[in-house]
Amino acid sequence: MSELIPKHGGFRKLRSFQVAQQVYDGTVYFCNRFIDKRSRTHDQMVQAARSGVQNIAEGSLAAATSKKMELKLTGVARASLGELLMDYEDYLRQRGLEKWSKEHPKARKIRDARPETVNWTLFGDRSDEELANIMICLINQASYLLWKQMQRLEQDFLNEGGFTERIYHARKQKRGY
Repeated sequence: MSELIPKHGGFRKLRSFQVAQQVYDGTVYFCNRFIDKRSRTHDQMVQAARSGVQNIAEGSLAAATSKKMELKLTGVARASLGELLMDYEDYLRQRGLEKWSKEHPKARKIRDARPETVNWTLFGDRSDEELANIMICLINQASYLLWKQMQRLEQDFLNEGGFTERIYHARKQKRGY
C-alpha cells in the first residue's frame, strides 16, 4: 500500500505555508487594532487570511489520494490571499495612505526576512500605513510562493500521474497484465 499512497502532509515545512501563517497572524493583529471588530470587513479579512493557511494544509493532506485536489486547494489558498491583498490596498487608498513600491527600502527588508522572524507583538508602535504595507509585502511573497508551488504540482502530476493511475497500474501488475 505504501507505493500507492505517497508521502503527504509536511505542509508546515513549506515556505508558502509559513508566510501564509504570518499573513494570518498579522491580519488578526491588524484587524483587531485598526478595523471595527463588528464590521464585515474585519470578518472578511480574517477569514480570507485563514482560508489561505487552511487550504495549503488541506491540500497538502489531500495529496495522498488526489493531486487534483491538492492543486485546486493550493489555488484556492492563493485566491483567498489575493482577495486579502485587495482589502489592504483598499484600506490604504481609501485613507489616502502611501502604498510602498516593490523597491521601497522597507518592502525589500520585509521580502528578505524569514517568516519566523516576524513577531506581531513587536509591532505595537507601528502605524496602520506601515502595517498594511508589511502585510501587502507578505501577501505578495506568499502568492508568488504558491504560484511556484502550483507549477511544481502541475509538473509532478504530468510526470507521475495521480492516485487513480497508480491504483490502475498496481492492479494491472498484480493481475499479471
